[in-house]
Amino acid sequence: MRCLGILLDIQKYFKLSDGDTGLLQTVFILCYMLAAPIFGYLGDRYSRKIILGAGIFFWSSVTLGSSFISELHYWIFFLSRGLVGVGSASYSTIAPTIIADLFEEGKRTTMLSIFYIFIPVGSGLGYVLAAGMADVTGDWHWAFRITPCMGGLALVLLILLVPHRIQRRTAAHRALSISGTIRVAAEKPRVQRTAKTTWCQDVISLAKNWSFIWSSLGLTAMAFVTGALGMWVPLFLYRAQVVQGIVSPCLQESCNSSNSLIFGGITIGTGILGVIAGAEAARRLRKINNKADPLICATSMFVSAVCLYIALMVAQTSILSTFIFIAFGELFLSVNWAVVTDILLYVVTPRRQSTAIALQILVSHLLGDAGSPYLIGIISNAIQAKNAHTLQWSFWSMQYSFIVCAFVGVFGGGFFLLTSFCIEEDRKEAQRP
Repeated sequence: MRCLGILLDIQKYFKLSDGDTGLLQTVFILCYMLAAPIFGYLGDRYSRKIILGAGIFFWSSVTLGSSFISELHYWIFFLSRGLVGVGSASYSTIAPTIIADLFEEGKRTTMLSIFYIFIPVGSGLGYVLAAGMADVTGDWHWAFRITPCMGGLALVLLILLVPHRIQRRTAAHRALSISGTIRVAAEKPRVQRTAKTTWCQDVISLAKNWSFIWSSLGLTAMAFVTGALGMWVPLFLYRAQVVQGIVSPCLQESCNSSNSLIFGGITIGTGILGVIAGAEAARRLRKINNKADPLICATSMFVSAVCLYIALMVAQTSILSTFIFIAFGELFLSVNWAVVTDILLYVVTPRRQSTAIALQILVSHLLGDAGSPYLIGIISNAIQAKNAHTLQWSFWSMQYSFIVCAFVGVFGGGFFLLTSFCIEEDRKEAQRP
């Protein structure tokens, strides 16, 4: 996310259009998405500590190297973003399995919850650190030179604190939901295990699981909106401020990064509050309604879509109101992360959960945040091409293209509503021996 905290500087330095700028995040997500299954395969067969350490070292080195790319070789910068995605895939794929194997049932739930909470926290800190370094040094390149230090610290902690040999737990040991409810009984002696199935049989079975299908499409809508917001919000706010006359057009080498700093803080705060609130709401409401989880997700998606639409509409008149409604939009989006994970754990039988998670990640990235930043960018380009090249139309083009996110959010809420119609039947099916 450090790239997004200084997006305006990067766009100006490499002379990129909105469409080309959106492609930066698309390249990152695509490489991340394609590399994740490879690291999952390697992590099941070789030392996860070594693979994790190599991945951290790789993306830290690539990040440092990308800070020395000249404006004439923008394609190398795009390539570096893809390589950073490959390195990041090693961490996000393997780290949760290490955590799951290092801790027993009670502590494992707490540690995994902390891990997922710090995903939005890390994203927000990326904005803050990148924007802060650009302001302090007057050169956006330093954002890419200081962040590898964080990777170096992570590598040292990995070497010192994580044991080299980690005992791998059983599937039953890991089948614990975010809310702390064990979904499967422990394996008992003298009980015949379920016959193994092929990968194709697992996929066919999942394709018939409508709760899994609809909730995965809802998660894809969430990823679409989150990816677009993360990429474009600071630049959108900057253009709104220019139109209002609050700031002058950025012509110097280093642009004002206050929007990235504020948006990073919002992402951190709403990420923590949203995940905690979602898990707690699900825990309480499940006691009175068996369909609570998908209904919580649907409601939060609808409310988030409304908040984001209002934020877009008031941007030209009130930046403060825009920040407030963006914060509420992100808060309600964050509510769903833990709850969606929980839904998958109890509507899919344990022997297919790994395949289900892998497919859900693939679909949500492929149809979600892999393409949404680029799509918003090319829509903005198309609108600008048909109108006068003015600061006003530069803002309007981004505003109109962003409306897509509000509609996608509504569709996401609809997908979660559809999940509620079949979740009870699929839950019973998953609990059968």
